[in-house]
Amino acid sequence: MKITQAFTFEAAHRLPKVPETHRCHRMHGHSYRVELTLEGDVDPETGFVVDFFDVEAAFGPILVRLDHYCLNEVEGLENPTAENIAMWIWDRVKPTLANVALIKVFETPNCWAEYKG
Repeated sequence: MKITQAFTFEAAHRLPKVPETHRCHRMHGHSYRVELTLEGDVDPETGFVVDFFDVEAAFGPILVRLDHYCLNEVEGLENPTAENIAMWIWDRVKPTLANVALIKVFETPNCWAEYKG
């Protein structure tokens, strides 16, 4: 069974490793959407793979570190591409949510990165 919980945050960033002529080299912002997909057996007692409240509790401190910040200033996100953000989230959420199977980071509704660890 797979379950997914989505979160949103607002943040600014610039991509320092693209050419200066690239529009993403300049500071700009996104309304990010993050989806955490967890996989496992359904507990016959609770009926859950993982309680959504537990997912929210595990991701909450990570979300606070991202929301309304310049991502370039967050330790480990000096080059905050969607791909790097997904890996950064994985590294921080996996210790508390062992069932995490996929992280999706949407920069826009039409552009996202997926990371499976």
